[in-house]
Amino acid sequence: MKGLARSRLAKSVHDAGWSMFVGMLRYKAARHGRTFVRVGRTFPSSQLCSGCGYRDGRKPLHVRHWTCTECGAVHDRDVNAARNILDEGRRIASG
Repeated sequence: MKGLARSRLAKSVHDAGWSMFVGMLRYKAARHGRTFVRVGRTFPSSQLCSGCGYRDGRKPLHVRHWTCTECGAVHDRDVNAARNILDEGRRIASG
């Protein structure tokens, strides 16, 4: 798999690997009575304030902490994105 990932087939190999991983997550969620929801890859999880919902815009990857200009909440980039993804997943599942 590693060798194929370095060849001209790399995108196909990675896509197939990701597809298998998502399939396993779906299966395991169903097996344990959980709901599996896929949030779109273009969802702006790190741009939204998880407190007030204000979209603060793109940030370079080196920005690990930021303050919302609307409500003043201080966010860790990854924790904020995780909260936003959870909220979006719940929104998708309920509707």
